[in-house]
Amino acid sequence: MASRNFYIQLIVRVIFLSLTAVALAFSFAYKWYFTSGLCAILLMVQVFSLITFINRTNRKIAYFFDAIRNEDFTLRFPEGVTIDSFQELNRSLNRVNGLIQEVHMQLQIREQYYQEILKQASIGIMTYNEKGHVLFANPTLEQLLDYTPLNHIKQLKQVDENLYEIFKDFQPFQRKLFQLSNEREQTQLALKSTPLTLDGQSLLLVVVQDIHKELDEKETESWVRLIRVLTHEIMNTITPIASISDSIIKYYRKGGKITPMEELEESQIKNTLKGLEVIKEQGGDLMDFVQSYRSLLHVPDPSKTLVKGKDLLEKIDVLMSARLLEGESEFNILCHPEDLEFYIDEKQISQVLINLAKNGLQSVESTSGGKVQMVAGIDENGSKYIDIKDNGPGISPEVMDEIFVPFFTTKSEGTGIGLSLSKRVMQLHGGGIQVRSIPNVETVFRLTFA
Repeated sequence: MASRNFYIQLIVRVIFLSLTAVALAFSFAYKWYFTSGLCAILLMVQVFSLITFINRTNRKIAYFFDAIRNEDFTLRFPEGVTIDSFQELNRSLNRVNGLIQEVHMQLQIREQYYQEILKQASIGIMTYNEKGHVLFANPTLEQLLDYTPLNHIKQLKQVDENLYEIFKDFQPFQRKLFQLSNEREQTQLALKSTPLTLDGQSLLLVVVQDIHKELDEKETESWVRLIRVLTHEIMNTITPIASISDSIIKYYRKGGKITPMEELEESQIKNTLKGLEVIKEQGGDLMDFVQSYRSLLHVPDPSKTLVKGKDLLEKIDVLMSARLLEGESEFNILCHPEDLEFYIDEKQISQVLINLAKNGLQSVESTSGGKVQMVAGIDENGSKYIDIKDNGPGISPEVMDEIFVPFFTTKSEGTGIGLSLSKRVMQLHGGGIQVRSIPNVETVFRLTFA
């Protein structure tokens, strides 16, 4: 409606302006100088009026957009003017201004709501740009670091020099663990970074969490599991020793007195020898068990060199192929890219891969079309990995949390330290080992390297 009235008035003014111009030209041609003068004055007035009419509308729209840009929603245009086109235009501008103001208020309410959530969050959150300027740091982060206010990551030098180095060199999607010490306590911090872009500016969002309590609980839980397994293994060994020892003692002591040699029977002596042999055997098993525990605790530091992933997997392939001569299972390898290299202790990682490959082949022995595959590659975060996959029975959820506990095993044979030792080796390499399993579909052990 407003635009139609505007166009009608504009057309009428242009028509009158054209007629006046024609009259000026006609009167000038017939030398009617007085009439020509009046037409010229009228023409100038009409041109000035047209310019003023157009500028008034443009000025209102310009004021309107300037007010929106400056978030000034108090601007109101009078709706009681006599010109219908201006009246409709003013109403439309006021209506749009009201709608934008309402949307702006809703956005402010949401922003305040999210800000309050971030302030009340139990984890520390900080966002900073490529120059290190901190755009946001919630109170939890300042409390964890015992420093406020945080305006630049260089201020972290006053908290801990090593912590500043982590933030300065933080890459997207990285995870770090850091132990922060002060006069009062030691805090174990877990840091995770996520990239984001805001208004065309590259930012890094870092989440900081105090995991000291969780680590204590996990450590206690691990000790409970280990003690339970150790108790089970030791009791299985000690119980027959105690029982046989008690039986032998009864041969040589009766009524609190030592049995004379002449009263001993040949069968008792033979049983004594058999009992001592069993005790020796059980003692040897116990010594082997302790030796296994010592080997787990004394894993040497890795001597790292650059190793080609394809060569590493081919060596494992040769070793595993020898185990497939009598079976129907399949074992194959894949390395992508082919020039992939790992900075590792080749002997230690080879032993880990052999152990996992053997476990995989054992698990698919009774599976029709059993298959074990070893895959080396780079994930979406740029981290190198080696997957050991099989399509065997898998690992049940009940024992998933127990498989890395030392001496825990579901096999009838074995010490139960293979996976524990593998996990220890990966920790010494700065990496890790994870497992996921869908019973009777797929089980995957993943070695990740820093």
